[in-house]
Formats: sequence, structure tokens, C-alpha cells
Amino acid sequence: MLPNLPREALLDLCRRMFTIRHFEESLVPLHDRGVFSGHYHLYIGQEATGVPALSCLGADDYLFTTHRNHGHLLARGADPKRLCAEILGRADGLNKGKGGSFHSVAPSLGFLHSSGVVAGIIPLSTGTAYAAKALKNGRITVCLFGDGALEEGAAPEAFNLASLYKLPVLFLCENNGKYGSGRATAAAQSSSMAAYPLTDLPTAYKIPAQQIDGLDSGLVHATISQAVEKIRHGEGPQFVEAQTVRWPGSETNWPAVAQPTDSSLAWDVSNVAEKVREWYRTCDPLLIYIRELVDANHASRQEIAGMEQQVKDEIAAAFEFAVASPYPKPEEAERDFFA
Repeated sequence: MLPNLPREALLDLCRRMFTIRHFEESLVPLHDRGVFSGHYHLYIGQEATGVPALSCLGADDYLFTTHRNHGHLLARGADPKRLCAEILGRADGLNKGKGGSFHSVAPSLGFLHSSGVVAGIIPLSTGTAYAAKALKNGRITVCLFGDGALEEGAAPEAFNLASLYKLPVLFLCENNGKYGSGRATAAAQSSSMAAYPLTDLPTAYKIPAQQIDGLDSGLVHATISQAVEKIRHGEGPQFVEAQTVRWPGSETNWPAVAQPTDSSLAWDVSNVAEKVREWYRTCDPLLIYIRELVDANHASRQEIAGMEQQVKDEIAAAFEFAVASPYPKPEEAERDFFA
């Protein structure tokens, strides 16, 4: 279902989802051509979680994200030109090319850290929540991470402190393993996690926890809105596990776009390769959202197609800007660091 928001707000969420999708798909050929190197992870297939979730936050709230961070930054309003330049290690990047893909940050948007270290952000986010409570500044912290982070010792240690001191922090676990090896039982557990459901872990530390369908943008928006409200009212930490189905393009060692996204796929996937057709038919959150917008008469198919084309043009211009951006000068390495 759609979030309970005015039409213009719903269309803005759609635009942000399109921006994430076409930004991420456009990165793959750049990497394949050697324009940038190193591993990278894409947020495709999780747009209906991150976009509505982050729309529930205030401008002054703190955010921490993991290695699958591009989508979160774009959902929050990061400039695609500067984000792409950062991923390419260029001087015009968000962090002057020093962060790359895994460590891009945008302090002006509240994003204080992106970490390639699994679970590395969980204690950091608990720290800013502690500071916010001590300063009484009214800010909350949102920590975005994958299910694998719960396997690390940093997670339960942070949960314990967050619960003990009733800290203003939202732990949002994005589990993209729904239907993986557990499809027959509709399970979403990892083969390397003893705890299931994953909400059992924060619950053990008396943190209210719930498991939701991350493909349902309306449910995500309602759940996160309620969680944020409880945190702001001093009820302490909240934990939400949003389940999504892994994008087929991330099943290999390197991201691969088997099917470029087009809004027309929301109604016809007959030309999609059979091995990935079911994902695009039933599990693609962007296509689900588009269908819901049209079915609710908030937009026509033509309007959606027009919006998508505008986004594609913007992303093409952003990538052209990033590729043309120079590399940082060597002396830049000695600036903006601290010990």
C-alpha cells in the first residue's frame, strides 16, 4: 500500500526511488569499463524501505549507514553529481574523493559516517544518541545496516547500552534475504545466524522490535513514523527489521544489470529474461510502487514515464560531470584529517 501522504509527497518519493535505481544501474558500466575500481554494493531492490523511512526524519537528525549506502544518501537528498564523483575518487566528490563508495558521507544531511566494516556503525550511532540525550538537543539517530551486522559482537553490546540508558536511536535492519534459501518456509534467516526471528536479539535487551515487509512502502512509512515518534517522546530505542528480496544482479561477485529498469516493466515483463522475470514481476519495490500510484489515480502511466525520463537525463548529466571531474591533488591527502 502507499504511504498516507498527499499526492505531491507520493510523487516525490517515486522520483527519489527512480533516482536511486538509475544511479545504481548507471554505475555498473562505469566499473566494467574501468572508470573506477574496487568493490561496491548497490541498493537496488530496497528503495521502498530507505526512501519512505528517511522521509520520516527531521533535518537535524543523525544518520549512519553501511557499505550499501548510495541509496540512503540519495534518499536523503545528496547531489547525484557529487556522489558519483566521490565514488570515482574525484575532487568534486562529496568528500573530495577520499571516501569512495564505501565511505561517502554528507554531514550537512546528517550522514556522519558510512562504514565498510560490518556493524561498525552500530556503536557509533549509539554514541551520538547518548550525546543527543546528554545535550537534550531533541535529535534522534538512525542506524541503517544489513542482517549480517547482527552476527557481530558490536550489535548486542550497543543494544545493551541503548536500552540501559533509553537512548534516542532507531536501529533499522534491512534484511534482503527474504525468500533466499528459506523460500519454502517464507523464512528470512541467514544460514549463519542462530537467532530467528532476528527481532529476538534486540528483544532480549528489552528493545521494542518488529519485523515488516520492506516492499510495502506504506507499511514502512507508518512503522518508521510511529517508531520515530516514540523515540522523540523519550521511550528509548526502537528496532525494525524490513525484509526485501535480493536483487538478482547482486547474486554474483560483482553487480550485473541483467535487465535495465523501465517503468513499462510495471505492467509487462514478458521481455525480461525468464531467470529473473519473477523478481521483476512480484519483488521489485519500484515497480510495485509505480503500479500502486497509477491504480490509486495519483498519476498516469504517461506521467510516470515522463518523470522517469527526466531522472534518466539528470543521472546522465551527473555521471558526465563526475567523469569529467579531476582527481584530487596529492597535497589534498594531508588536509581534513585528525588524530
